Amino acid sequence: MAPTLPAARGSLPPEGALAPGGGPAALESAAPACPLCDTDGGALIWRGARLRVIRATEAGFPAFYRVVWGAHVPELSDLSGADRAHCMAAVCEVEQVLREHLQPDKINLAALGNMVPHLHWHVIARFAWDSHFPAPVWAAGQRPRAAAQEADIAARLPAAEATLRERLARLG
Repeated sequence: MAPTLPAARGSLPPEGALAPGGGPAALESAAPACPLCDTDGGALIWRGARLRVIRATEAGFPAFYRVVWGAHVPELSDLSGADRAHCMAAVCEVEQVLREHLQPDKINLAALGNMVPHLHWHVIARFAWDSHFPAPVWAAGQRPRAAAQEADIAARLPAAEATLRERLARLG
């Protein structure tokens, strides 16, 4: 099963919002809460003043992280230049630590926001043995899950996350 975020929030306008008299007020009053504003969105690894890093609990993908911007903005271009640089520095730190500690075959980076329009980057360590490789984690699986390899990666995450906290703390 491909990883998913919480139920599709904001993927379609609320019923009646596009009807005569519906308009923006109907959209605002019916707008669902943002799951990345309302919750950490996974196991919190580190929180700074501007962003946080979480480990997503996605079956079959033990090293699936998200860098979540603190303010509710949908696009990277909504940030100032300094904030964009800070966000991307955090994404790069997560990638580098995963490469150092886990030696994945590939790191996937994605900032889609189609399901949850709140700026967040997926940073996913990928392995040739994972059930979906080389396809994206959101595609159909290509083989059964590799439980022993997943457990090996999961056992290495505490050390990786300790390194990640140290490096992110330096970013501020």
